[in-house]
Amino acid sequence: MMFHGSLVALVTPMCDDGSLDLDNLRRLIDWHVTQKTDGLVIVGTTGESPTVSVTEHQQLITKAVEFSDGRIPIIAGTGANSTAEAIELTRFSRSVGAAAGLSVVPYYNKPGQDGLYQHFCAIADAVELPLILYNVPGRTIADLSNDTVFRLASHPNIIGIKDATADLWRASELLANTPPGFACYTGDDGSAAAFLLMGGHGVISVTANVAPAAMAELCRAARDLDVITTRKINHQLLDLHRLLFVEANPIPVKWALAEMGWIHPTLRLPLTPLSSTHHTQLRAALLQAGCLISS
Repeated sequence: MMFHGSLVALVTPMCDDGSLDLDNLRRLIDWHVTQKTDGLVIVGTTGESPTVSVTEHQQLITKAVEFSDGRIPIIAGTGANSTAEAIELTRFSRSVGAAAGLSVVPYYNKPGQDGLYQHFCAIADAVELPLILYNVPGRTIADLSNDTVFRLASHPNIIGIKDATADLWRASELLANTPPGFACYTGDDGSAAAFLLMGGHGVISVTANVAPAAMAELCRAARDLDVITTRKINHQLLDLHRLLFVEANPIPVKWALAEMGWIHPTLRLPLTPLSSTHHTQLRAALLQAGCLISS
């Protein structure tokens, strides 16, 4: 199994009191279906996985599968820094019908390469759910080396990697040396156009939360090697790519979606609302990208 194109790292909508906003989750999923998003990643970093409870985590995966109703693949965030917990989340995701799991490199406890290899093999051995590795050393400290990825790529249940290093040299090495059928996704919107033109299979995107049609079109154009269209869309989205990370993700993107009328801007501590000093610039980027209509 391989997913292609624009896979949105979906935010988790929350009500003003901080509880899960399942009504707006349904609205967002319906919108992404109409906008031709290729897949939805639920309860990843952008979905505030560190601050939802295990019960809420499971509820979000269950409801996303229910709301999607087979119209779009649901990739469940199933990572943890406890191998046993990651296995349980992966097992649960399979039981409710998720199409795959996205499993982040264990954070905080800083395992070595052999520990990372054994961690992911243990998950893939335990549960027959396609597994996508997720390497984001800026958040986890531990860094899954390309050599370890090459070892893991031979496992039949491990189908791809989300590389969020924004290192195109490293990405080109992954693309050149992983086997056919193993998918390489970028987790960096700013370098996604270049990554896709090099042969990448897709982007797990924050920008696609607010500009889903544009990101889906960019991915299709790049896959067709339509460089002119890819470049045009990338230029249109460039400021948005940058400003959606002006503070820790998902602070800016939740503000942007609230500005667009899709969700409440609610975050859970320790995240706090977007500083007002960034509002004007981010609003201008949304206008430039066609996400807002000028009043």
